[in-house]
Amino acid sequence: MVFTGISGSGKSSLAFDTIYAEGQRRYMESFSAYARSFIGNLERPDVDKINGLSPVISIEQKTTSRNPRSTVGTVTEIYDFMRLLYARAGEAYSYLSGDKMIRQSEDQILDAIINNFNGKKLTLLAPVVKGRKGHYRELFVQIRKQGFSKVRVDGDVVDITAKMQVDRFKIHDIEIVIDRIVPNEKDRHRIGQSIAMAMKEGKGVIMIMEENQKVHHFSKFLMDPKTGLSYDEPAPNNFSFNSPYGACPSCTGLGVIEEITEDSIIPDKKLSISRGGILPLGEYRDIWIFKKIEAILKRYKFTLTTPLKDISRDALKVLLYGDDAGGGSLGKISGHRVEHPL
Repeated sequence: MVFTGISGSGKSSLAFDTIYAEGQRRYMESFSAYARSFIGNLERPDVDKINGLSPVISIEQKTTSRNPRSTVGTVTEIYDFMRLLYARAGEAYSYLSGDKMIRQSEDQILDAIINNFNGKKLTLLAPVVKGRKGHYRELFVQIRKQGFSKVRVDGDVVDITAKMQVDRFKIHDIEIVIDRIVPNEKDRHRIGQSIAMAMKEGKGVIMIMEENQKVHHFSKFLMDPKTGLSYDEPAPNNFSFNSPYGACPSCTGLGVIEEITEDSIIPDKKLSISRGGILPLGEYRDIWIFKKIEAILKRYKFTLTTPLKDISRDALKVLLYGDDAGGGSLGKISGHRVEHPL
């Protein structure tokens, strides 16, 4: 719908003081009497009848600066309410299995273990380190002081020994062996105590390992029961492209990635490097970067006067992207970011 007319003809009055005011009033009337007591009464606009009017939104007309992070949602602040809605009413799904993430109470976990693993020999584990580097000498000392004698390190159950540590430069998974159980209804109380202890040590997450080393995950938080993937509780900043917690790591929330292509750096491959074939460098000058390029080309039996079209792909690749031999690259030498087209 569009309103047109000369200045002062009442366009704004019709749009805001009549249509918007009546739509807002009707929407407020759908609230309970208790909610309306906080809002107050809205006056009925000076109009006889309006049919088919739905809840309306009024966007304030104001001048905004050009900002790549501004959208209609952020300028009108509707996006803030949408983020809150997603965080409170959204459902999480695992990107590994595609299954819906679930939460389980300790009683639900106990029932699931007794019903699904009745009579089987199980090892109850509490994860304390997941995918992190370190020697963890102090952690093993602390676990031993708490009265536990075994841990599972990278899939192997071992005894905790004096001055025990792991390779600090490798990534490790460490779980405390809380108990060995055979689930049945008669031992429900004892198993429940072990699960509560495992929950405490694992900060809400436990693992059950069968005799065949198959592991099952349980959690009081959002978790994929198949893969053990866990998510933090959804928060509004998880749905904001202006927050590092919700922004795409590649484009940092802008939705656009600026790249320097090979064709933009070398627009004319008939030229040699000395004649300005590499656009950011220009023609040959007696400076360090050209000496470096000359040394790299010499390894491949080319010179600065060789047309770029005649330089081998391997040599050109080293010039643009570097190599393991410490030859450097134009991207590193000149400070440009160069994306590999392949």
